[in-house]
Amino acid sequence: MADIFERLVTNYGPIGQYRDRAYGYYAFPRLEGELGSRMKFRGKDVVVWSLNNYLGLANHPEIRKVDAEASAQYGLAYPMGARMMSGNTTLHEQLEVELAAFEKKEDAILLNYGYQGIMSTIDAVCGRHDVIVYDAECHACIMDGMRMQLGHKFVFKHNDMSDFEKQMERATALIEKQGQGGILVISEGVFGMAGDQGKLKEIIDFKKKFEFRFLVDDAHGFGTLGKTGAGAGEEQDCQDGIDLYFSTFAKSMASIGGFLAGDKIIIDYIRYNIRSQIFAKSLPMPVVVGNLKRLHMLQTMPELKDKLWSNALRLQKGLKERGFDIGETNTPVTPVYMKGGVEEATAMVMDLRENYNIFASIVVYPVIPKGHIIYRLIPSAAHTDEDIDITLEAFSATKVKLDAGEYKVDDIPDMKQGAGRFEYLNPTD
Repeated sequence: MADIFERLVTNYGPIGQYRDRAYGYYAFPRLEGELGSRMKFRGKDVVVWSLNNYLGLANHPEIRKVDAEASAQYGLAYPMGARMMSGNTTLHEQLEVELAAFEKKEDAILLNYGYQGIMSTIDAVCGRHDVIVYDAECHACIMDGMRMQLGHKFVFKHNDMSDFEKQMERATALIEKQGQGGILVISEGVFGMAGDQGKLKEIIDFKKKFEFRFLVDDAHGFGTLGKTGAGAGEEQDCQDGIDLYFSTFAKSMASIGGFLAGDKIIIDYIRYNIRSQIFAKSLPMPVVVGNLKRLHMLQTMPELKDKLWSNALRLQKGLKERGFDIGETNTPVTPVYMKGGVEEATAMVMDLRENYNIFASIVVYPVIPKGHIIYRLIPSAAHTDEDIDITLEAFSATKVKLDAGEYKVDDIPDMKQGAGRFEYLNPTD
């Protein structure tokens, strides 16, 4: 019999294999200082494009004040226990009521974490005879939720309604053959990597032909899309057709936790059967109070969303004018597509951080195919015109180097020791 740990220590995976050189720089970097568009990385000031702080609430003085006062009043322990047993409060219930009303649903349930919450939602809703039909680019939390589900799963090509119809025909035929079970369709309001919206309205139109329920993960749409900020369903004028609306507080609300909204009878079922909430401690009171404040600001301060969109459009326009490919994004999420391998990507990251003071997240294989690089820029209401202009100039300069092959290296540059610069990429040398 083999030691179960043997496989773990002999193959750390395509990213983990670089752990000794990557930690603290390419992986698990430490951003320090006040949360905002400019922070410190390894002792130097950088413009940060990696925080999902869409509305700029993370360090807003009103938010800081409410968070501090709630922490002083309640501490982080209160309430103790799971909601069902001893951890419920009037304010927890108030936040659920207000979220449901904002999303024009009958009821809502708070979730301690978005990732854990949507996984457990899938587990609670779907049984072994049920079938899930999902978009190929759904987030990892949805994929992990489906791994717990024993029934069949059919995937349709991203936002491809012809393929969606084909997979729905397969799912329907399987249900009819089984003689039991139902279909849950899962998509996203905004796909967080590419920035394009899910085709929610088109999927809902298929309810005329097929019988199914629709779960939408709108983590990136909540607070950023729609006239009031209620999300992709409001933006596409199809909120009524979404049976279960999910979002997290970790993005526009710059907090922690999440929620699920829908018909009261279904939310009640989930409330009594969602294991990740039944067996977990309730959200601490300061988080609940803080989230109520954040929701009120989201609803009453449209200038925050307006500023977000102003910055996003300025950034995206500037990138396109400079010849960058930003795909089909129609949201603030701004991908920048380039060609290159993981070694080139890490060298380019280093150059941007060390010589241009730009901190941006990069995505490479195995998340995307080999030979491709995606920078994912997340504009926020906290960014300034100067932040955007500096970033556009830096991207233009580094693209010239990438195209000229200046970032070709044999291996990932080692930046674990010290805080020195990647000298041969220094434009002043």
